Amino acid sequence: MLAPGLIQLTSDGLFAEFRVIPNTHGPISVEGINELLSFPELSRLYPRLPAIEQAVTQVNRLIGQDDGLTELTFEIAERRNGEISISLSEDAMSAEVCLTAAWGGQEITLQDILKSLKQHNITQGLSKRKIEHLLHTVKTLQPGQSCSDVIAHGKPAINGKNAVITRKVPLARERLLQPQEREDGTVDMRNLGAVIMVKPKDILMVKTPATQGSNGFNVIGNQLIAIAGKDINLVAGTGSKLLESDPNVLIATVAGQPVQTSNGMQVDNVLQIKNVDIGYGNVDFKGSILITGDVHEGMLVKSSGDITVMGFVDSAQLIAQGDITVSKGVIGRQLKEEQLSTRLEAKGEIAAQFVQYSELKATGNILITKQLLHSNTTTDEILTVSDASERRGDLVGGTIHANKGVKAVTIGATAGTKTEIYCAMNYSELKESLKQFDKSIQQMTVARLNIEASLNKLPPKAQWQDDELMVEQVRGMLEEKRRIQAECGQVEIEYRMLQQEIENYYRNYHIQACKHIFANVELHLGPAHKRTQREHGPCIVTNENQEIHFDHSNRK
Repeated sequence: MLAPGLIQLTSDGLFAEFRVIPNTHGPISVEGINELLSFPELSRLYPRLPAIEQAVTQVNRLIGQDDGLTELTFEIAERRNGEISISLSEDAMSAEVCLTAAWGGQEITLQDILKSLKQHNITQGLSKRKIEHLLHTVKTLQPGQSCSDVIAHGKPAINGKNAVITRKVPLARERLLQPQEREDGTVDMRNLGAVIMVKPKDILMVKTPATQGSNGFNVIGNQLIAIAGKDINLVAGTGSKLLESDPNVLIATVAGQPVQTSNGMQVDNVLQIKNVDIGYGNVDFKGSILITGDVHEGMLVKSSGDITVMGFVDSAQLIAQGDITVSKGVIGRQLKEEQLSTRLEAKGEIAAQFVQYSELKATGNILITKQLLHSNTTTDEILTVSDASERRGDLVGGTIHANKGVKAVTIGATAGTKTEIYCAMNYSELKESLKQFDKSIQQMTVARLNIEASLNKLPPKAQWQDDELMVEQVRGMLEEKRRIQAECGQVEIEYRMLQQEIENYYRNYHIQACKHIFANVELHLGPAHKRTQREHGPCIVTNENQEIHFDHSNRK
């Protein structure tokens, strides 16, 4: 073993010096030097391995030579202070501190950590408890060991919730999904219950207002701005009003049939007719129409509200500003030049049990509970061909245009009947609308900056505050700035909502078959298209990378 006197601390105490005469003390080894460094007063110093290896090599090389009579000095260990390293997450929402125990030097203090955090601009979301725990832990570690923890967390912004309008009364079309139950537990599909009517003071709709949300912050002190929820105006229509005590509640003021509008509800007078035939004549009524029987061939029924038919519609035309509901069936025939003899057109929704050889056009959803056969169907929303249990619902033949998707129990037929479906075709239009929103935001930003520049060029207020004309001009500029800011904020909300719709467009708008898609069905989702060559089981058809994709993972 090497003599303990060969190693000692330097005068400043920062290094351990190894003094050795090769011819006297050699040969030496790394293990021998490490034994010297294991003494209590030296064991907490950091071993300088390159210097130790250099000492061994140089001393052993000089043994027996003239130069081996000269004392050599090597700094083989040193004191090192504790170390701090800070890692900031990419989104600056968290910060992690790693503490390394000192090698005989100064241990980390709270002030050291706070100083390092300040250098990294980490000022928010700090946990005093976690910092103190780290300081306690590092004192228990051996020299060079480390401990770490996340000691700062940001607070995400919580976006506001959009306003929601909840309808409190049923509509005529919903009766198709609620047949009356008999005493023996079976249901009577011919009896769909009483006509939906309301009386004065009945609550029609309740609005849950939009919320502003709450801003957040990251750990470097930047504020994260929440997106306020989009508001909706609850609008009273004919026969309804908002409560004076609560403008978020819409009530009926007259008795009649409730009709849903885009953001409210009206109560219509109801014209009740047994049958619309050549004996009764065509109908054009300002209000809702209830036909307890059938609409016969060649007849026209127009309404400013809803049209409800308890029987059949046969080769006739129904046009409604509200919904069209046919409790039984819609029957048409093929005419020359691919024309169909029956046409239903609604600004609201269309609902029926079965439809054949008919033209259907709706702004809202279209619901067929049993069969949709050889018809041309157009909706801005979703086409559903299914009963409530998803056991029955055949979509066969014809051409379907449904902007936001199609859901049917069975699509096509075993005979390979040609069926064409188009949905999710508005992607390009939405992208163009997004560009227009962006352009509007830029124009409003420029206008606001111009106003701010004009305000900044004004002389000191003391020079013009008594000039009424100048005061009025300044007031006008400030008011215009506030108006632009408010309008720009609303446009930015709509921009983000549209941006989100575009990002999820092909994921949300798809074609679903609960049981089968048969051969010879033309599927179009945006620019992607495919004609089925075989039968598919339960699946969802989507556009993935501009190609038709069948997802069978929902197979029952």
